[in-house]
Amino acid sequence: MTQQQDPIRVMVVDDHPMWRDAVARDLAESGLEVVATAGDGEQAVRRARAAAPDVLVLDLNLPVKPGVQVCKELVAHNPALRVLVLSASGEHADVLEAVKSGATGYLLKSASTAELLDAVRRTAAGDPVFTPGLAGLVLGEYRRLASEPAPAPDAGEPGAPRLTDRETEVLRLVAKGLSYKQIAERLVISHRTVQNHVQNTLGKLQLHNRVELVRYAIERGLDDE
Repeated sequence: MTQQQDPIRVMVVDDHPMWRDAVARDLAESGLEVVATAGDGEQAVRRARAAAPDVLVLDLNLPVKPGVQVCKELVAHNPALRVLVLSASGEHADVLEAVKSGATGYLLKSASTAELLDAVRRTAAGDPVFTPGLAGLVLGEYRRLASEPAPAPDAGEPGAPRLTDRETEVLRLVAKGLSYKQIAERLVISHRTVQNHVQNTLGKLQLHNRVELVRYAIERGLDDE
């Protein structure tokens, strides 16, 4: 008998009960495992740490504690957590703030159920997912951040972390904005292998998420090679 892959564990955070329940129901009916829901920021942090979801579907406009703070705290606590913001706001400032706080993707609430399900699955796989029109904005922000002075993760260390040729190659393609799937196709390797290279690179560079990884790469000009 073929062993089935474990379902993606998802948590839904939104302060509107009807919307929250509807999203959770749609995700569960599609075969995803909804491990928790929450209606405010404090509750979200507490329940996410207990439930350990793979993907957090997060609204930004939350009572008690704002969504960006929830994202920042949970990603710092568990760098493997993927955060997909699901918001009514398409304001550029909100999108960029979410990305800087560690969100992997940003989807507007006007998205269809099919688009949401696809976004959750792609987010779980580590791909950046953005409502059309926002991806270029986010890549532009990566470049702006890279132009600002920031301490390098290896500052003060006697020697910089050594990446393998393949890790450097993957890092360069991440910096160019390619998804893990696109990188796998470009290098003719598996999606899982790309993920492993990224996780190894994060560990070596003492970085926490894709945003920091892209910033590191752009600071060193890898996106221009």
